[in-house]
Amino acid sequence: MEQTWWADRGQMVRLETAESLPSSGCVAVSRLGGAQAGGELFTLWVQLRGASWVEAKEGRFRLRRGQWIALERDSKPVVQTDRYGLCIGVALNGDGMKAMARFADGPLYAGRGRLGRRDALILLRLWRAASERGAESVDAQALRPLLLHFAAVQQELDGFVQRCPGRSRTRKRQVFGRLQRARLYLEGNCDRVVRISELAELTSFSSWYFSRTFYSLYDESPQAAAARMRLEHAADLLRSTSMMVGEVAAASGFDNCCSFARAFRARFGTSASRYRSAIMTSRTDSAKSSGVGRKAALKTGT
Repeated sequence: MEQTWWADRGQMVRLETAESLPSSGCVAVSRLGGAQAGGELFTLWVQLRGASWVEAKEGRFRLRRGQWIALERDSKPVVQTDRYGLCIGVALNGDGMKAMARFADGPLYAGRGRLGRRDALILLRLWRAASERGAESVDAQALRPLLLHFAAVQQELDGFVQRCPGRSRTRKRQVFGRLQRARLYLEGNCDRVVRISELAELTSFSSWYFSRTFYSLYDESPQAAAARMRLEHAADLLRSTSMMVGEVAAASGFDNCCSFARAFRARFGTSASRYRSAIMTSRTDSAKSSGVGRKAALKTGT
């Protein structure tokens, strides 16, 4: 049964549901390609080149080079790369997750982060090796080195697990997994105000228990985390788009420009317009410096 999918040059592939999928599978999406995962699949995606958009139950995310995202089994993500993009992924159904638990100290968690260049190259090499073996194996053994390496990347999360409530390590991991998903949901919905009741429903906790546990784990309340993420999203839009300040405010979930201006200044110490101007000036100076360097190198070469 085929275990490797590749969507290239506008193609779209669908990762089959658990009933027809082996316990593990590799997927790659490149150059305007796309992939859609069915239910009951835990998926992990790593952006190696260009950028991708990921739409899932947790929201909408943009992956840039060196970033990764892991999504729970009912997230049903759709991944779409830009014209230069290359995104590699892994899909695990229930049997694959059980196999993972047998040969790793702990499970993989939902979340988002960044890889160093060395880790990204190692993951690519291990992904290639797993994809070549995929057709020969119907279990997660082909992916074992890759998954173990990524588990090591997530090892920094172990400290958070220890802070979760629960008498057993299994219970602590369950609580942490739910809170990680809630945090990812906040990040994926930076264009609006997220209610505590939504997060409580997502985690199957009461609003009071969720807020209390979230704060004890991340040292900030869900409301403060949401506000911070929305302002960081606004700053990213100011850096990477030509949207007007009012449009950025609306796209970051603010009802009016005045409240956005106050919140942005409190967070970054300057106005949104000056923040953008400083970024543009820095880029211009950097481009001029690079141009001068190239001219000097050419003169030296002649």
